[in-house]
Amino acid sequence: MSATVLPVLRLRPPLGELEATFVPAHGLLATSLRHRGAELLGERGIPLLHPWANRLATELPDSPLIPRDEHGLPIHGLLAPYWDVFAATSSMLGAELDFGAHPELLEFFPYPHRVVMRAGVGARTLTVRTTLVAGDEAPVPVSFGFHPYLRLPHVLRSTWRVELPAMEHLALDDLSIPTGASEFAPAESFVRGARTYDDGYASLRRGARFALSGGGRRIVLRLDAGYPCAQVYAPADDDVICFEPMTAPTNALVSGDRLTWVAPGSSYTATYSISVA
Repeated sequence: MSATVLPVLRLRPPLGELEATFVPAHGLLATSLRHRGAELLGERGIPLLHPWANRLATELPDSPLIPRDEHGLPIHGLLAPYWDVFAATSSMLGAELDFGAHPELLEFFPYPHRVVMRAGVGARTLTVRTTLVAGDEAPVPVSFGFHPYLRLPHVLRSTWRVELPAMEHLALDDLSIPTGASEFAPAESFVRGARTYDDGYASLRRGARFALSGGGRRIVLRLDAGYPCAQVYAPADDDVICFEPMTAPTNALVSGDRLTWVAPGSSYTATYSISVA
């Protein structure tokens, strides 16, 4: 099938309870995830963070392609509205970003490669499979991730129950950059109350689960494969919590910590899923 750019793609199997909406022209942003008609995402949806997730402790030239955090650090990768959809049905989509075809992107991440994303919706589960395919000339570092802004509609944020798996908690400096120190964090389940988060984690096992429940609904984000790191973000001023799948820790492109390189012509695939019950 020839590639094309579509304004909006809605995925909903005929007998399913879940519906997901993607916008290719906005970086293949997932703008909506509805369960029985109830919206489970905050206003910012589920953006792909590529070619780096979270922050970089480095200076990059000013560019409209580079978001910045409150300290001016580059954050959440490059804005790349160049996705081509090569497959689409009522329950799945396939799309590709030819990163190496855009000099304005290579200026900030000089590694030609392609990214292929496949998203599918079952009766109660959204599954997103992302593959980075290195160009033939040089290896490519892998540091992408996703930022699902999850919410429980019509349920007080302070009453949300949060479940976190066992993992390694990364110490951060004043700019939210990992210092290199860490400690083991056992699995826990708690009522959120007034707790806030912007914490980095590593050493997550394949199949690790994060969960959010309340109001008769339980949302589970599972790291199915390829995501050994994560960020948990729960701000005080927004009714969302984010369990962020990450292929490498924050700032890995600069520090080299736990950074995977894909050999020329080879690929790296990572998969996460969101289930609702």
